[in-house]
Amino acid sequence: MLDTLARIGKSGFYWLALALIGLTSEAVGLFYQHVLEEDPCVLCIHVRLWVMALIIVALLMLLLRRLRFILVAGHLLTVVIAAGLLERSYQLLGTERRFVVGDCGFDLGLPAWFTPDEWFPALFQVETSCGYTPELLFGITMAEALIVASAVFLLISIALSVAAIARLRESYKK
Repeated sequence: MLDTLARIGKSGFYWLALALIGLTSEAVGLFYQHVLEEDPCVLCIHVRLWVMALIIVALLMLLLRRLRFILVAGHLLTVVIAAGLLERSYQLLGTERRFVVGDCGFDLGLPAWFTPDEWFPALFQVETSCGYTPELLFGITMAEALIVASAVFLLISIALSVAAIARLRESYKK
């Protein structure tokens, strides 16, 4: 089982799929923002930043996946990204359903040197306060879809990380 997971985690197809899923997610968010005029809140922008991190890691891993230590690092980064996405998705769903009360203003809360909202305002500009997310399909809201997708992504990332670490340990034993 670990060998199969390790092969999947090393394949270019896996990393390309992650990049394409990330790009599709960003495209859906931009479609809802610019075409359907559903303004993004600060939590939505945080989700976009995590997805952008996923795209960057996936593209780098397409190039560097044959280096075993870098492969393990890439898988561990996807675990961090998935956990960040899950946490932001939980906050978003909690705000929508009112089981989480938090400060959801217009400030991204990022360091002064990291200003993606100024560099790429069409993608990362907060335009509304939190409250609800739009419905996607079949009555499922964006927050509901995000939390399920994030949880699945976290489980897959953990499994592939464990397999990559096991494969790395085996190579050092030989």
